[in-house]
Amino acid sequence: MRDLARGIHPAVLTDRGLDAALSAIASRCTVPVKVTVDLDERPAEAIEGIAYFTVSELLQNVSKHSAARMASVDVWRRDDRLLIQVQDDGRGGARLDGGTGMAGLSERLGAVDGLFVLESPAGGPTIVTAELPWRRRGKG
Repeated sequence: MRDLARGIHPAVLTDRGLDAALSAIASRCTVPVKVTVDLDERPAEAIEGIAYFTVSELLQNVSKHSAARMASVDVWRRDDRLLIQVQDDGRGGARLDGGTGMAGLSERLGAVDGLFVLESPAGGPTIVTAELPWRRRGKG
């Protein structure tokens, strides 16, 4: 998110879109990650960037805190919303009030009319669902 705020987009995101960019971040995760992106078109650059950095931060959390054996990232569009779901089979127990990471993501998505839902019971799994407004590419 910090890079996005500074206007820095990874080249793979700019050139090839979310599917390729999310696959690249998933390949750096410490656990195997299955990435599925089901979009007929690319969203606006700003929304695409927020989606990218949200998944990036969530996968960093999986690597650092979850003790998971596997994770998945699913991205799709439903009507006027871009939906993102990241889940892992780790130990769970993630909380919005447990530090700045999850709360910060929730606040950032809320600032653009997005939603952030965290389900992470002790013992797992952890499922994060994020929604962003769908904006057409070239329309901001």
